[in-house]
Amino acid sequence: MKSFAIVGAGAVGCYYGARLAQAGHDIRFLLRSDFGQISQNGISVRSIHGDFDLPDVNCFQHSSEMGCVDVVIVAWKATSNAHYQSVIEPLMHDETVILTLQNGLGNVEQLGEIFGNTRVLGGLCFVCINRLAPGEIHHSGGGPIAMGESILGVTDRLKHLSDLFKGARIECEIAPNIGEAQWRKLVWNIPFNGLCITEGGIDTKALLASPEGEKKVRALMKEVIGAANHLGFIIEDDYAEVQLNRTYPMGPYRPSSMIDYVEKREVEVEAIWGEPLRRAQQAGAPVTLLQRLYEQIVQLT
Repeated sequence: MKSFAIVGAGAVGCYYGARLAQAGHDIRFLLRSDFGQISQNGISVRSIHGDFDLPDVNCFQHSSEMGCVDVVIVAWKATSNAHYQSVIEPLMHDETVILTLQNGLGNVEQLGEIFGNTRVLGGLCFVCINRLAPGEIHHSGGGPIAMGESILGVTDRLKHLSDLFKGARIECEIAPNIGEAQWRKLVWNIPFNGLCITEGGIDTKALLASPEGEKKVRALMKEVIGAANHLGFIIEDDYAEVQLNRTYPMGPYRPSSMIDYVEKREVEVEAIWGEPLRRAQQAGAPVTLLQRLYEQIVQLT
């Protein structure tokens, strides 16, 4: 695994791609609106793990110009998934693997249907990263990437890729069951991304400052944990408190979906709320709060 393509070089893609490039790996960034500024000025990262600049960025506007790579890292919003095949196919050779760092459910399965399950890895970023301006990335907190195979188990390539990330100063954990890791992230994403939208486009600090807001967060977290358990992903009851205790120190953090909503961009409604809701209902889990939240977000967006 010597060459990487970053597909979707927003906050997440730029941060992890820049870390890997700083460590000496061959990183190729696929850019759209930010191409002009990043190609001229590079990427600047302000991080709790140390600031750094990447002045020379190997960036492209079309995947057909990038050549084949060993690893494709998908970091765009799930709203762009209709372009999986046309964008990723030119980057593939016989042994290329795909790592998706996307939110929500359905991404791993969709990639597996197109390119084959054996090529696909899932990754969840438990981290606070915002794009302040083109090429300006702020990494303010959070934890590791949880990375796992789309098919259950821990493989040598998974261990190797995890080690490459760690060598680039990227906190990384192996997830033997990527489905469980996805639901663990949804315990945070569903309430915070959702309520920060429905409460008027507010940040996490403002949401938790209100007793009613905190009560809604706790209730949704409990419901999501129950849904995960119905689906066979056992998440401990006190995991909600763990996530809340991680959120308070973040301060006025702006979740990505809230930013998309406020800036009138398409929100990842189906991946973060719709698909989890449908799977929970099919499993017979009581998810009335999630259903109400989903319906509110659909109306607002």
